[in-house]
Amino acid sequence: MGILEGKNGLIFGVANERSIAWHIAQHAAEHGATCAFSHLPGEKMEARVRKTLGKGGLDEAWLHPCDVSSDDDLDALFEAYGKDHGALDFVVHSVAYADREYLKPGTFVDTPRDVFAQSLDISAYTLIAISRRAIPFMKPGGSILALTYYGAEKAAAGYNVMGVAKSALESTARYLAAELGERGIRVNSLSAGPVRTLSSMAVGGIDTILKKVEASAPLRRNIETAEVGKSAVYLLSDLSSGVTGETHHVDAGYNAIVT
Repeated sequence: MGILEGKNGLIFGVANERSIAWHIAQHAAEHGATCAFSHLPGEKMEARVRKTLGKGGLDEAWLHPCDVSSDDDLDALFEAYGKDHGALDFVVHSVAYADREYLKPGTFVDTPRDVFAQSLDISAYTLIAISRRAIPFMKPGGSILALTYYGAEKAAAGYNVMGVAKSALESTARYLAAELGERGIRVNSLSAGPVRTLSSMAVGGIDTILKKVEASAPLRRNIETAEVGKSAVYLLSDLSSGVTGETHHVDAGYNAIVT
């Protein structure tokens, strides 16, 4: 039996086969979990996500449209999930957005108010919105996991408003952990090192960041996306039953050194 055998999970953020959320889903499924997924509204987006799921043998997985910035969409998703599943053991929040025009070195000071507000809404507030709707389906032992990045802790070239949003996300996870602990629900953040995903390629300084990590990290390399998936399985499973409110780094040790 896998360590997630019999567990039901809901995963937000699969866009294609390079998505961190997809690698988490693959490893969760390999360890016995039944995974359900959201996708951005529209037939094109549904087809793209369904194609990705099919590559991992999950073409029959439950899939539902959802714009996470819409309360109506979130309500509809969880209502549909409840009718089809009932129980929910873990949630993966791998959702973030910022206008790429302001994800370039030297543009942070020019960030408009609406761009800032949208980034925090989609990248951080949605963890609260999703958690609130997930709680009624979760029993003690449930796990909520948010994906973050070291740019939440230190200024990273070009990460800009996304770094601020990720800081808010990590703080949100801690406050949720403090509040949901009495229900037996754990909330953690997983801080992945830089990898080439659809979202990371929007960051203007990503090539510089990748080179710096490879040269400076204790393991002298960048991480593989699959390594994030492996650590996620630990945080979603009972192996981490005493862990909550933490930010777990999977970054070849980069966060541990002074550069």
